[in-house]
Order: sequence, then C-alpha cells, then structure tokens
Amino acid sequence: MERILILVRHGQSEWNRKNLFTGWRDPDLTERGVAEARAAGRGLKQHGYAFDAAFTSELVRAQKTCALILAEMGLSDLPVLRDRALNERDYGDLAGLNKDDARSRWGEAQVHAWRRSYDARPPGGESLKDTAARVLPYYIAAILPRVMAGAQVLVAAHGNSLRALAMVLDGVGGERVAELEIKTGIPLIYRLKADTTVASRTVLVPDERATP
Repeated sequence: MERILILVRHGQSEWNRKNLFTGWRDPDLTERGVAEARAAGRGLKQHGYAFDAAFTSELVRAQKTCALILAEMGLSDLPVLRDRALNERDYGDLAGLNKDDARSRWGEAQVHAWRRSYDARPPGGESLKDTAARVLPYYIAAILPRVMAGAQVLVAAHGNSLRALAMVLDGVGGERVAELEIKTGIPLIYRLKADTTVASRTVLVPDERATP
C-alpha cells in the first residue's frame, strides 16, 4: 500500500513580491505564482501522481494554488477540504509591513527570531509553536487517516503551516528549525510507513523551474 502525502506551499503572492509580512491577510497570487502552481501540477502529473483527497487553508493564495494544481492534473472535480487550521501563521502587528523596514525598526536579530525561531511571537501574532498547535491536531484528525488508508493526499498551504508539519515529519527540532524553509510551488513528496513515520521524502522541482 502506498501512503503518499504531498505538501505544496502556495505560489508567489502579491505580498511575497512586495516583501511584506502577510500572515492572515489575503492577497492573491502574482502571474509568477500562477505559473509556479501550474508547473507543480504538470510536474506531479508527469510523475504519475493522482490525488484522492486535497486540503487547503481559508486563504485565497493557497486555495488558488490548490485549484491550479488539480486543474493541470485533470482533477478539477476533486472535492477540496478547507480549514483555517492550515492558515499561515498570524504575524499580528507585522502584517502588511515591509520586512526590510521591520529590520530597520526592530533589528535584524529580532526580526529573524520572529520569522524563523520556534517559540518567538511577533507582537500580537503567533509563533511557529502556536501555529503547530493548530496544524498538527488537524493533520492527525483529518489528513493522516486518509494517507494511512492508502490515499494520495495533497496539502496546499503556507510557508509556516507547512514548516510546522514538516518539522514533525522530518524530525527537525531545536536550532535546526530556523534552517527549515518551504519554497513556493515546489512539491514535497512524503511516503509514510505503516507506523505513520516517513519512509522517504522527495523534493519535486518541475522541469521548467530547474536551474540550468
């Protein structure tokens, strides 16, 4: 039995392009983001994947990425489950601010801690630990049972909601959390063992996005 879980961070959003903290704000994809999502779908289809279930967040950039991937795979009729548990981390007072301006105001070290550490909360927002506290129970209750039943499952979400999940799947902890980065539109393919641990992890870079 194959137990396949594929994670995809949404394609580039308008606020990614402008270097703004986004969080629970709801900008759309850029043209590049649309292209990234379509390329991910084509790459997955070329490698023989065909999803039985799909999950995404309540934010449009993830929802559109999910829809574009499924469209490229000929799976537009597949029901998609949406839940705020998969939303990006809430950046609180930083939402809408330029990241370079934030570094000038609070310092490089503080902003780096807010962005990359496990338990540092930005003002009025969530830490990665807080994000994990909503992502992981949802994964265990709603997503994992589908995978363990032999389904191929897509989760199209966000950099930090997927970091929280990948942190557990990959066994990343402590200082290594800061090094864990999920790139836009690049599928991460996990095959799980019967005990729910990871048998293999593959990064699928679509041909049109590969570096020459």
